[in-house]
Amino acid sequence: MPAADPPRILVAGIGNVFRTDDGFGSAVARRLAVLPLPDGVRVVDYGIRGLHLAYDLLDGWDTLVLVDAVPDRGAVGSVGVLAIGPDDVGPGAALDAHGMDPATVLAALDRLGGRLPPRTLLVGCQVSETGDGMGLTSEVARAVGEAVRAVCALVTGPVPAEVV
Repeated sequence: MPAADPPRILVAGIGNVFRTDDGFGSAVARRLAVLPLPDGVRVVDYGIRGLHLAYDLLDGWDTLVLVDAVPDRGAVGSVGVLAIGPDDVGPGAALDAHGMDPATVLAALDRLGGRLPPRTLLVGCQVSETGDGMGLTSEVARAVGEAVRAVCALVTGPVPAEVV
């Protein structure tokens, strides 16, 4: 009996590295990119390329893990995981290559002929500052390791602390 193909998992780092803490998802994606991950897991730092993410989602993934900064969801630097289902995504949005945040990307999938992956999750970090500037604030920079461990647990199981 042939072995089953591994699940296809897309981990998408989202954010603008020129807007301080908004670069959180990109920082996590860069850290994940150097770790050994199971077959079928692809990590991409999409940055602000939401349209690119939307088109990549047309390839039919089993799981999508978005990693992004979130405002007003708790203490600065806190990391949480949220499940996203079809009811959480609004109706198809107009395609705008210059303004596609993750919610808009997911809502636009139907216009492109795609669908939300069956398992869609957001690993988010409460941010402090999203003004012009490069580099994460100290609280958010400390949360990168925690987010890496959370993503690894979602795609493969716990990772020893010394790895991240």
